[in-house]
Amino acid sequence: MAEWDGKSRGTVFGFKVFVFFIKNFGINAAYALMHLPVPYFCLFSGKNVKGLRFYFRNRLGYSRFKTMLSIYKTYYTFGQTLVDKIAISSGLRSNYTYEFDGEVKIAEVLEMKRGGVLISAHIGNFELAQYFFKERLAKDSISIVVTDQDHEEIKDYLGQYVKKETHFIVVRDDLSHIFEINAALAQNRIICIAGDRYMDNTKCLEETLLGKKAKFPLGPFYLASRLKVPVLFVYVMREPKRHYHLYAKWINYKEGDMNDLLKKYTENVEQMVKKYPMQWFNFYDFWNDKK
Repeated sequence: MAEWDGKSRGTVFGFKVFVFFIKNFGINAAYALMHLPVPYFCLFSGKNVKGLRFYFRNRLGYSRFKTMLSIYKTYYTFGQTLVDKIAISSGLRSNYTYEFDGEVKIAEVLEMKRGGVLISAHIGNFELAQYFFKERLAKDSISIVVTDQDHEEIKDYLGQYVKKETHFIVVRDDLSHIFEINAALAQNRIICIAGDRYMDNTKCLEETLLGKKAKFPLGPFYLASRLKVPVLFVYVMREPKRHYHLYAKWINYKEGDMNDLLKKYTENVEQMVKKYPMQWFNFYDFWNDKK
């Protein structure tokens, strides 16, 4: 298995171009411009394309032509989510519509005064959840755990435009993020963490996804099963006509059993992947082998 390396791709110049188009020509122009870099990634991102090809061809059973088309659409949709993130955070929020499915469950967790854990995935655009939560939940109620290994110059540049409204906890080698998580829960915050990416220097669990065993990071499921706080699965999915749909589902699992929690997670991820096949942005070989 080719593990995810924790890094995003792109250049400062590329982001500058898209920010320029959004500000001067509008969101649709930025979408249209996305058709220029997408072919490059499809042709020259060999490892990423290989992972997507296996996902569509072997796990979803697509034909060769549909697989090729789906790879292009996945890159294009991913580009649209980046444009949306910049646009929404820079004052163009009114150009989008939003749907909240199960949001009341998150509010119920906060009312319990115990904190909670939201486990998400790299499906859709969960970073936009901070804008969903900003106006509808208590201030400073959500902490998002991130593996923050993006190129520093890109983050510094985008920081001018993408205003982070939510508290972020960065995963660090010294494990200091564990103390931050405990402190956040003590303050009745809800911790959100992705459960679908692991790196080769971390412990992992195995479970079946789309008919084949795959590896998942141990951390999110170990923490959630040991903390004795409510656990929800949450996703923010992109739909046609600049519409975003938030899903939140309260999970009942065997207390203290991280494997049972992981199994329910993979079942839920599988449902979302089948509903939004071009929005699972795991650009690497996710499964253990290629059979």
